[in-house]
Amino acid sequence: MLEELEIRNLGPIRHALVTPAAGMTAITGETGAGKSMLLNALRLVSGGAARSEAVSAGADATWAQAVFTVLDNPAARAIAQDAGCDVQDGELFISRSVPASGRSRCVLSGHGVPRSVLSALAGELITIHGQADQLRIASAARQREFLDAYAGDGEQLAAYEQAWDAYRTAQDRLDAVGNQQAQARARADYLRESIARIDGVAPVDGEYDQLRQQRDRLEHAADIARGIGVALSALDPSQLVDATDASGAQEALRQAVDALRAVRGVDVFDDIISRLESTAAEVDDIVFQLSSMVDDDGEEADLDAINSRIHDLEDLMSRWGPSLADVIEWRRTAGLELEDLDDSPERIKRLEADRDEALQATHDAADALHDVRQEQARHLTEQVNGELSSLAMPDARFEAEVKACEELAAHGGDAVEFLFTPFPGAGRLPLGKSASGGELSRLMLSMELAAADARAERGQGAGKGTKGTNGTEQALPTFVFDEVDAGVGGKSAAELGKRLARLAQGAQVIVVTHLAQVASWASAQYVVAKSKDADGQVTTGVAKVTGDDRVREIARMLSGSESAASLKHAKELLKSSEL
Repeated sequence: MLEELEIRNLGPIRHALVTPAAGMTAITGETGAGKSMLLNALRLVSGGAARSEAVSAGADATWAQAVFTVLDNPAARAIAQDAGCDVQDGELFISRSVPASGRSRCVLSGHGVPRSVLSALAGELITIHGQADQLRIASAARQREFLDAYAGDGEQLAAYEQAWDAYRTAQDRLDAVGNQQAQARARADYLRESIARIDGVAPVDGEYDQLRQQRDRLEHAADIARGIGVALSALDPSQLVDATDASGAQEALRQAVDALRAVRGVDVFDDIISRLESTAAEVDDIVFQLSSMVDDDGEEADLDAINSRIHDLEDLMSRWGPSLADVIEWRRTAGLELEDLDDSPERIKRLEADRDEALQATHDAADALHDVRQEQARHLTEQVNGELSSLAMPDARFEAEVKACEELAAHGGDAVEFLFTPFPGAGRLPLGKSASGGELSRLMLSMELAAADARAERGQGAGKGTKGTNGTEQALPTFVFDEVDAGVGGKSAAELGKRLARLAQGAQVIVVTHLAQVASWASAQYVVAKSKDADGQVTTGVAKVTGDDRVREIARMLSGSESAASLKHAKELLKSSEL
């Protein structure tokens, strides 16, 4: 929702501050006063084109800032966060400055951003229905999105998109296999040869380190045997087959313990005896380990076979390593890749079957989506035409048309088109090519009313969006209407104001109008008026009117004067303009 709009040096407006109501806000003023500048400011902060000639005479730059609340708008928050801006207190500050010469600058909550970010945010925050802005609804994509939002077909659309993605994945995989060229076949040959080489060696994780240790022991077997023999001779000669002397360190330790234990009547040697026994136990363990190494070393081993095996493993690691574990993992992934590269007829048949199954599921989902769209298009047509008859367009005819296409696309299998006939005999023409500015604005109002009623029936409040499958409350939309009252008067003007107020019950509505019958329905009213400053320069100001000031403005709009009759009529009109 738009909380605040501030403008500096835009055309005749030196400074203006507008705080629209949550419901309906009317912007009024005499013709030529500069009401369109407020719309231009909104277009600026929405990423619209910037023109240096809009800068006020004598000013260096024009500047506009809009403050939006986005607490209930996760899409807008996501766009801001993707642009590097955090949402503080649920508000976004969007500003745009346009210098008299040079490029404009876009700022989002204190951070400079591209103009495209402002355009993306505007798509989630505000909808301007002016003659220039409504050309966007002429695109087929916008019309399809509007119908989907009206239909509330999020469940069917999500199911179709999921089926479409699965079909595209299956088709892409089939294409990748079916279109393999020499490079793909060369890759497959390389994988086969590499896998055969690795499988021929059949490496086992960890064996390389074990083989190297075994080789080291074999290559230094004599030195190892000599060292072990000398050590055992000193510690426990009984472990050696050719020992001639049984005395050693182990025996000496036992003798020392026995000697100290023989001293009776004193306990001064208890600690020493304990330490000697611990040392003897440690020596026993060392003797056991050395003896077992003598046994291992005694095993016959083929050093040439070990070196050959190590060479084979090192060759694998140099190609697909660096470690043996990397070689084994490469072999595993290479097998999977080779399976995908397999272009055998059986493989292609399986992929074709997968593609056909996915395509059928996509067609089924497209049919379900088509049925919902076609039914809701009829409802939309009836509702919009019902509204048009009350908006001074009784002979106009709107039609939402849904046709099944031969080819499926990401959004379904339908061509959605909005057609409009302004008067009998005019022929059905695409929307945007068959209506004047005022007619188009009233047509858009009718469409927005129909969409609001549909959301209310689904219990979605004022939320907008094309999917809404989770049923959560969504963002409060902001609608801006310009020229909606062109060519309207009398009873039709009152009906127009009433419908704008009805739309404002579930949305924020800002309307630029010259009709008192429309402005009287607003919750807040701002007047744009010209005046002269101290230097005699004509400037435009924007002021909110309430109480008697508003009565006088309504009276001016009714008769151009503030006579007693017009003031009385204005009071009666304001009093009667309530839903």
